Amino acid sequence: MTESEKNNYIFRIKEVLELVRPYLQADGGDIDFVDLSDDLRVFVKLTGACGTCAMSIQTLKFGVEHSLKNAIPEIKEVVAV
Repeated sequence: MTESEKNNYIFRIKEVLELVRPYLQADGGDIDFVDLSDDLRVFVKLTGACGTCAMSIQTLKFGVEHSLKNAIPEIKEVVAV
């Protein structure tokens, strides 16, 4: 993937995360974009209440990952770091 393509993906990912963010913040949490791998795995950090919540994996997979894959079908996976 070229640097331009990667930057385009990152821009789109951050747009989707901005749409998801209010739902996380409503429960005292937040999310930060960390990185995008060349094989289109998105690395994020759940913070605040989401960082320590027992349900954070479900939030990540069924909320964040689902939203990202709907908007950007090429995304393979979302991984918490």
